[in-house]
Amino acid sequence: MPDQIFPEPTVGAFIFNRQGELLLLQSHKWPGRYIVPGGHVELGETLEQALVRETKEETGLDVHSIEFINFQQFIYDPAFWKKRHFIFFDYACKTDDANVILNDEAEGYVWVEPHQALTLELDRYTRCSVEEWSKKHA
Repeated sequence: MPDQIFPEPTVGAFIFNRQGELLLLQSHKWPGRYIVPGGHVELGETLEQALVRETKEETGLDVHSIEFINFQQFIYDPAFWKKRHFIFFDYACKTDDANVILNDEAEGYVWVEPHQALTLELDRYTRCSVEEWSKKHA
């Protein structure tokens, strides 16, 4: 029997600090790439509730001013550490906190200007959402 029976809805948090910098993480789940915090939506949660919960679990940050960016389909992409089918719902949000506290999923982080993020080794889904966000906020 397969490990996954249905696509998994997930949220991605494009977190901006007071200086307008974007938080990017490094994780063993996406080797050699920068990503954003996020994860699965639990039963009974809205997408926004999942975003707030996942952000707190992965970074220790509280977020507000949540704004939908886009959704993307991820179907068995080898860029991820295991075979999965996800539906990504990406959101921009803000934090007033500067103290990032990573859980065991992340190995490091950086705060960067959004245009600088595009010069880094991003996974293609993160890159797509940064580009989409940038178009809306040009």
